[in-house]
Amino acid sequence: MPPAATDEAANVDMAIAYRHDVHKLRGRQHGSGRDELFDVPVNDSVPMQADRDAALLSRPEGEPEQTVANHASPARLSLLTGSVLETGAVPVQETAIEPLIDGSPDELHAAWLTSETAALVNESVYLPYSSLKYHVLLVAAMLDAYRAGHAFDDLYLVAEPGPDAPPRNAERVTRREAALDADCVIPHQTVLWTEVVTMRLTASPDGPAAWLGPEPAESFADTWSRVSGSPFGREAQWWRHVDAQLRRIRSWSTALEYIEDAVAEDSRGTTGVSE
Repeated sequence: MPPAATDEAANVDMAIAYRHDVHKLRGRQHGSGRDELFDVPVNDSVPMQADRDAALLSRPEGEPEQTVANHASPARLSLLTGSVLETGAVPVQETAIEPLIDGSPDELHAAWLTSETAALVNESVYLPYSSLKYHVLLVAAMLDAYRAGHAFDDLYLVAEPGPDAPPRNAERVTRREAALDADCVIPHQTVLWTEVVTMRLTASPDGPAAWLGPEPAESFADTWSRVSGSPFGREAQWWRHVDAQLRRIRSWSTALEYIEDAVAEDSRGTTGVSE
C-alpha cells in the first residue's frame, strides 16, 4: 500500500509516469531500452508502485502467456476488428515519440491523452488487445493519487458525457492544446477523453461514479457495471452494444481503447449495428 503523503511524495515528478515505457514505443524489451532520448531521461522505474498497480488493472499477475496465436508483436490489435491498426506502426518513429516525453507534466498528460500514435502499441505483446496509451495514463493517475496520500481503495472511476469534445482530424499540437484548455480534462486524473464520454480516476468523485475496489485487479467490467446513470448519454443501438461489451471486458487498458475505437467507428458511420 502506498505511504501517506509526505513532502518527498508530493514532490515526485509526474513526468516519470509518461516516460517510463518509451522502450515499448520503440519495440524494445525493457532491458534493452535507452536511458535517455532527446536529452530526456526515459525508462525509469515509477515510484510508489504506481506502475505495478496500473499493470494489475489490465493484465494478470504472474508469468505471462501468449493469448493470441501468431501475434507476438507490439502492434495493437483492435478488439472491434481483430486486426492490426496500422501495419509497420511499431517501432514508432522517434520524431513521433518526442512530444510524448518532452514537455511539462501537464503537457505530457495532454499529449498522451490525445495521442493517435501511442494507441497503435499494445501494453504487452502477450496481450495484443491491451493498450500502451491507456496503461501509461492509468500509471499517471495512480501516481498522482498516491503522491497526494491516497490509497488504491480510495479511488473511484468518474464517467460522464464530456461537454468539451476533442477536435476531429486535427494536428497533434492542436489536439494537445485542446486537452490543456478543456475544463473537463483534469491533469493526470483524466484517463479517457472522447466526444461521447470522459473518464477520470479520483478520490473525490463528483459525478456518475463507481468505486474501483479494495485492490488493483482486472475489474473494468465490474466497475463499469456499477457506474450510475448513463455515462454515454447516447441511446443509439451502437452505444447499447458498446455498453454491453464493456460489461464483459475486464482489462482496463483494453476497455478504454475499445471505447476510443468505438467512438472512431461511430464517427465514420461504419458501426455495422442496425437500429
